[in-house]
Amino acid sequence: MKHDTIVNQPVIDADRFVLRPLRRSDQGLIEMYAGDEQVARNTTSIPHPLPPGSVEAFITRSQAEDRLEDVWVMDGTADNGAEVMGVIGLKRVDVGKVEVGYWVAPAFWNTGLASEAVRAMIAANPMGSDTLYASVFQDNPASARVLTNCGFQYLGDAESFSVARDATVPTWTYSLKLD
Repeated sequence: MKHDTIVNQPVIDADRFVLRPLRRSDQGLIEMYAGDEQVARNTTSIPHPLPPGSVEAFITRSQAEDRLEDVWVMDGTADNGAEVMGVIGLKRVDVGKVEVGYWVAPAFWNTGLASEAVRAMIAANPMGSDTLYASVFQDNPASARVLTNCGFQYLGDAESFSVARDATVPTWTYSLKLD
C-alpha cells in the first residue's frame, strides 16, 4: 500500500479554500479534470489524452525531496466545497525566482478561483522569492486577466510548446516583483 509522503510545503489559507500539498488520494479527480481537453490545451505540460500512470507520476514527482516544482491543490472541503478544484505550482527558475502555473477545473471557471489562489500564493510567498514569473497562451485571455488582476506586469511575447496541442503556441509573459 502506498502512503503519502510528508512534503515540506505549507498549507496556505485562501478565502474559499486552502492550498495544500498533493496527496495520492487526489489522483482520480486530477485525472478527471486534467483529462479534459480544454484544461490540457491551456497548459504546456499536460498531454491529451492523458497517458495511463501520468497523474500518479506527477504526484510522485511533486512529493520528491529533490523536486523542481512545489505543487498545491485548491481544496475547498473546509468550506463545503470540492476536494480538488484546481492546481497551482511554483517552479524554481533561479535563485529567488519562480514561475507560477495553475489550472482550474472547468466546473469552477469564471468564479475567481485562480485569482484567489495566485493572490494567496503571493501573500504566503512560500519559497521566499523576490520575483514571480508566469506565461499564458495568447488564446487564453482569462488566464492573462488573472495575472494582471494580481499585479503582474506584462514583459513581452514569447512562445511555448504545448504537449496537448503538439505545437508551439504564442504566449504572453508576466512578472511580479515581491517585497
